[in-house]
Amino acid sequence: MTSITVLIPTYRRPLDLMRCLEALKKQTRQADEVLVTVRDIDAETWTFLQTFNLDSLPLRTVTVKVPGVVAAMNAGLDVAQGDIVATTDDDAAPHADWLQRIEAYFLSDSSIGAVGGRDWQYIGTQIKEVGDRFCVGRVQWFGRVIGNHHLGVGPAREVDVLKGVNMSFRFCALKKVRYDERMLGTGAQVHFELAFTLPLRRAGWKIIFDPLVAVDHYPAQRFDEDQRDNFNHIAWSNAVHNETLALLEYFSSVQRIVFVVWAILIGTREALGFVQWLRLLPSEGKLASKKWLASLRGRIQGWQTWQQHYNLKNFSTNYLHPGDVQ
Repeated sequence: MTSITVLIPTYRRPLDLMRCLEALKKQTRQADEVLVTVRDIDAETWTFLQTFNLDSLPLRTVTVKVPGVVAAMNAGLDVAQGDIVATTDDDAAPHADWLQRIEAYFLSDSSIGAVGGRDWQYIGTQIKEVGDRFCVGRVQWFGRVIGNHHLGVGPAREVDVLKGVNMSFRFCALKKVRYDERMLGTGAQVHFELAFTLPLRRAGWKIIFDPLVAVDHYPAQRFDEDQRDNFNHIAWSNAVHNETLALLEYFSSVQRIVFVVWAILIGTREALGFVQWLRLLPSEGKLASKKWLASLRGRIQGWQTWQQHYNLKNFSTNYLHPGDVQ
């Protein structure tokens, strides 16, 4: 027998959280534990939870005093009791067979460390973006990260990275893994999943993406500097920093060199290099320049954060011996 914990970080979105919890009540395979991490200052959510009809939902709350999704997720992991930990967002509603499909994968193969699937994104009742993608959740050898989890189709397959709104883990695979507290941001902390799943990949665990392991996702308002589709230079730099740090940790020495050259010269639409800036300049003008400068700042900050950790790790390995640190 396996047990499943569902972990939901939430902040000031009680109506979205209600939809999520109602969807969990309808699961064909019920959760053994539901953990909702709530900020200590989030009066709206605490008030809602006092009046919400749990029925048979095995819900526990976890109080978080530090802002950001990373602190919320780690607080949940610290008390989770399930053999499997499935995570979703408060603005999502898992399909009724979500947990049943997740459990089946983990029972079928002991080398599977993580399972995730598609998030069907909606604005109201309308699909936010129409399209099908077969290439999902991949990190290319030179550093380009391909998401497309919200558009993924095709059979189940191994991937490099899952999306926070729809991912699950074998708890025993997380013995030395926690969400990276070096991720920047005061809320969403974009790319935190990348820094979490790549170490599992490096350790040899299989990471499975199956479009049928699905949730409906209603992207809601964020209460931090990251406002989704609106440019904010701090949020943009933070996202690029987080991506850069996660990839530098994952890559070999040669790949790091290739990645840095590619990132500075070319980049992507979400993390501009020089070529992407030139390409967007005619259509976006000053906005393209702002994105480029924010991207460059994020790359530099990401390198500095990685370098500090790398130097500290080398110092500990080369100079500290058992008994040096009490």
